[in-house]
Formats: sequence, C-alpha cells, structure tokens
Amino acid sequence: MGVGKSTVGALVAERLGCAYRDTDDDIVTAQGRTIADIFVDEGEDAFRAIEKRAVHEALAGHDGVLALGGGSILDEDTRALLAGHQVVYLSMDVEEAVQRTGLNAARPLLAVNPRRQWRELMEARGPLYTEVARAVVATDGRTPDEVARAVLDALELKEA
Repeated sequence: MGVGKSTVGALVAERLGCAYRDTDDDIVTAQGRTIADIFVDEGEDAFRAIEKRAVHEALAGHDGVLALGGGSILDEDTRALLAGHQVVYLSMDVEEAVQRTGLNAARPLLAVNPRRQWRELMEARGPLYTEVARAVVATDGRTPDEVARAVLDALELKEA
C-alpha cells in the first residue's frame, strides 16, 4: 500500500512503449465504487473474490505492464498464474509508508493501529511477494523515475 505500484507501473509501461493497466482501477470501474466501500459494504472475503477475478481476467487479456493490488498475492491460484510473468515486488519500510500514505483511514486494512497492522500485513505478505517476484526493488527514498529505472534494470529491459 502506497509503495507506488500505479505510478511506477505507468512509468515503466511508458518507457517500454506498451500498455499499462491497474487491477484496482478495473475493480473500481466494474463495481462503480471505491475499494474501501467494497470492504465496508461486503467485507474482505467478498473483495478478495472480486479482486481474484479481476487479476485473472487482466493476466489473460493484457499484454503490457500490470499493477496488482497489494493483497492479490494472497490467493494461491493467482500466485500460480504469476509464475509465468516477470513480477517485480516494490518494497518499502514502515517509516516510508507513513511518509507516503500517512497510514490513513482510506486504507481499510490499516484503520486501527496502522503501524502495527502494516507490519503484520508485511510479515504475512512479504514471503508471498518474494515467492512470485523475479526481482525486488526497494522504493525507500527514491523518486518514481528512479524506481522505474531500477525496475527496468532488474528485469534487464531496454526502453523503447
């Protein structure tokens, strides 16, 4: 959350001369409401089912850079599908997360005691991110342009 997936994904796609897509945007468009509203109205399990469908559709129908929601890797089927793709895990520490997002209430999984919840999320998700990632790129203290360059370097890709 707040690591810059959308911003960096769009920059990488631009530099590669390919299409960009964000599954969080797909979900908001298809549902006609925010992700936070889906969490509040239907709960996390319902959101994860919606997210799984969105990610699977995007992986099947998109040829370019794809940004995934931070929790999408919780699903085992999704992780298996990602195995055939060049996945980059954008990482950051909790202090950077505080600076970037303020760990505010717009993040439903961080509504109560956000620092502790962020750490717990990362403890649970970090190994899953690493499992599917071909490369890990730290974003701490870097501009989006610097992170995009590091992603291209990590994947050994050249700009278009």
